[in-house]
Amino acid sequence: MNLELLKESFCENYPEVPDGVIDSVSLAGTIQFNKFGTLLAVGCIDGRLIFWDFMTRCMVKIIVAHVHPIQSLSWSRNGHKILTSSTDHTVKIYDVVSGDCEYVYRFPSAVLRAQFHPRNPKILLVNPFGHAAVLVNTDGNHKIPIPLEDERDFNIVTSFDRRGDHVYTGNSKGKISIYSVPDFFLVASFKTGGGLCSAAVKSVEFAPRGDCFLLNSADRIIRVYKCEDVLRAGIEGNPEPISKIQDLVGKTAWKKCCFSGDGEYVCAASAKQHQLKIWDKGMGNLVKIFHGNKGVQLIDVVWHPLRPIVASISGGVVSIWAQRAVENWSAFQPNFKELDENVEYEEKESEFDVEDEDKEKFERKKEDAVDDDELEVDVTTCEPIGGYVCSDDEEGDEKDYLMFIPIAPDVIPDVDENLVAKQEAAAGTKGHQRRKKSSKCVHK
Repeated sequence: MNLELLKESFCENYPEVPDGVIDSVSLAGTIQFNKFGTLLAVGCIDGRLIFWDFMTRCMVKIIVAHVHPIQSLSWSRNGHKILTSSTDHTVKIYDVVSGDCEYVYRFPSAVLRAQFHPRNPKILLVNPFGHAAVLVNTDGNHKIPIPLEDERDFNIVTSFDRRGDHVYTGNSKGKISIYSVPDFFLVASFKTGGGLCSAAVKSVEFAPRGDCFLLNSADRIIRVYKCEDVLRAGIEGNPEPISKIQDLVGKTAWKKCCFSGDGEYVCAASAKQHQLKIWDKGMGNLVKIFHGNKGVQLIDVVWHPLRPIVASISGGVVSIWAQRAVENWSAFQPNFKELDENVEYEEKESEFDVEDEDKEKFERKKEDAVDDDELEVDVTTCEPIGGYVCSDDEEGDEKDYLMFIPIAPDVIPDVDENLVAKQEAAAGTKGHQRRKKSSKCVHK
């Protein structure tokens, strides 16, 4: 019942206060939630991959994935696989439960980002530094380079859209190109700022719900577009963003941007300090500012897929931001009363009687009629939980999602202390006898 309430929002759906930190065994470099936010993957700068159970805030698995810092993480749709990229020029796919490495791909340079296809875990989008982005198919083991608008410009960022039907690319000249998958036909293109003063595109992020995406540009402006408007504009079009977000006072440059789980808010992380700002996507107004530890830079930020929780990295430590928990005991039951002091309870005359003699006859007949009716209770049908159903889920979609990582507890076997003492005494006696024999041999 409580899980069904995840779909509803009874207050502002964004975090308000700090909610602790997650301190891994190493310095964190990047983080990523799985589809339902039950697991948090942390990529460290020493190449280790750490999985946290976000419900209990406990570390459940550690994998030594790379020998250099991990640059990006990507979960498969069902959560059983995770894709890692590193500056050691490799991209690897790991099985989350067993921790086994299933695929390894080596590239000529450091890999800045690698992403699973939103629907097909056998297709990867890899963005190596100084080279064109490629589409990798694990079945055929072949790599397809994505076309470039400028053959001399390799500083591009790429991303699948929410369904994986298109690949969005942005270059250092502010040009956005959209290609269909898997034939790579150019279906639309435009320049940020209308082409007059286009700035380099730093990242492309899509909303988990809805039909919007944002562009983080070097001119310190975050532009939010609708995919439908961009595709309708066609090649060399001029679509208008539905919202422009920027810091008019501090002129802050943004390190990382992301959407909220419902796609209604935009969270941006400052590139100079540990500062997070949250805007309303529709209105474009600033709703919340978070200030973290001073003197450290913010590295990465992600939003929980279902709840108003934000996780950020600064100084190698993961900080959690959540809503303030307000307890109102008087709202639990309509007849509940808060007492300032102990009050003697007066029992009613018919409160604990098997049959209430004071009730009217027609009320008793009505209750008896309800009890006599046979009610069929369905205990086999599993209805989908509203909070776990996305707008892009289709009927017949795979249901073997990995929600948690099973672990075995450390069981210490029962040891007989007397038996241990006898074994130690026997071992000591044998050692003493050996020393005597060796000393006799030396005297001879």
